[in-house]
Amino acid sequence: MLMQDTGLVKTYSYDKEKALAVFDNLDIAETTRADYKARVAYFMDYIARSGLDHNACLSFKRHLAQRTDIAVATKNKYLATARVFLKELHRTGLLPVDITLNIKGFTQNKKHKRDGLNDQEVAKLSERVKSLPATKENARLKAMLSLLALQGLRQVEICRLNVADLDLVAQRAFVVGKGAQDKQPIDLHPDTTKALKEYLARNRVRDGALFVSESNRAKSQRLTTRGLRLIVKDFMHELDIDRCVHGFRHFFTTRLIKTYRGDLLDVARYTRHRSLEMLQVYNDSIKSEADLPRYYSAFEGVSF
Repeated sequence: MLMQDTGLVKTYSYDKEKALAVFDNLDIAETTRADYKARVAYFMDYIARSGLDHNACLSFKRHLAQRTDIAVATKNKYLATARVFLKELHRTGLLPVDITLNIKGFTQNKKHKRDGLNDQEVAKLSERVKSLPATKENARLKAMLSLLALQGLRQVEICRLNVADLDLVAQRAFVVGKGAQDKQPIDLHPDTTKALKEYLARNRVRDGALFVSESNRAKSQRLTTRGLRLIVKDFMHELDIDRCVHGFRHFFTTRLIKTYRGDLLDVARYTRHRSLEMLQVYNDSIKSEADLPRYYSAFEGVSF
């Protein structure tokens, strides 16, 4: 039991399972539901220590603000989870008032905190893949890297792919994008098509999920984003490349913007960003990097 008779929650008490069940009736993607359930424990621990009153959401935000060991993006995720949790308690009558009103998220700088993979790192990965023996595992890795680097797919988009979503004759795939329900067609790079054909043939994958887990606990189940990250991160670690897997999408987007000379509308066709604002962040970063030599030259001869 974590809470009972606090003055705000009059008679309701619950254990962890009951708290997690709060998210079961939300009309959200299963991946989002899983994220909420994973994060809400932190808020539950906080109110177990501090209690639940009309200012609990605000005090939780102030508690997060004082933490210097986590990024603003992480703080916003914890706060958003707490807000959804409390709103659902109010909606179901377990909280008499909505204590999340007027509690805003943390202001977050839209500029990228971590750089994506650069050309040299991707070339290093490419050369290493080409030197690997022709095995089922390596064919799978090659297909994954192609979808990341040549298609810019998000990890969840790769994990959602089914064999039926591929039209390798027309060099096209159909993906369920971020926050979307309908499948969107994307054009496949010839090298991606080749890698996928090799993977399907060598692993004898005929239907169902494109990628399944090989671990003992989840054998033959659809591969999760965590499983995908582990596979790719282990390979990058072998080559001393310390980047997050999302860095492939940064690489993909940056290469397109440079090639298309800042024509963001054309780039958006391939990256499938719903807003050009995020692409503009990439574009600004590219322009800033290109201008560095001029900035350096302004202080030529000045040193200490």
